[in-house]
Amino acid sequence: MKNLVENIVCSLVDSPDQVIVAETAGESVTVLEIRVAPDDVGKVIGKEGRIANAIRTVAKAAAAKNNRRVTVEIMTNEKVT
Repeated sequence: MKNLVENIVCSLVDSPDQVIVAETAGESVTVLEIRVAPDDVGKVIGKEGRIANAIRTVAKAAAAKNNRRVTVEIMTNEKVT
């Protein structure tokens, strides 16, 4: 699932080198945390959240094949100084 979501997000953004997808697996739920450059957040979310919902739908379909549940979170990848 992680590689699938990472490929989708990298194809959407202008800075694919700043895309980070972290996967945290729990007992029944897997959390995918997507971090992108601040300028690319809008491209990943889309108008009225349509692209974000599509990414979540694809991730949930992939998780269902493995009898898992998945949650997708989108965040900015801000540099900490």
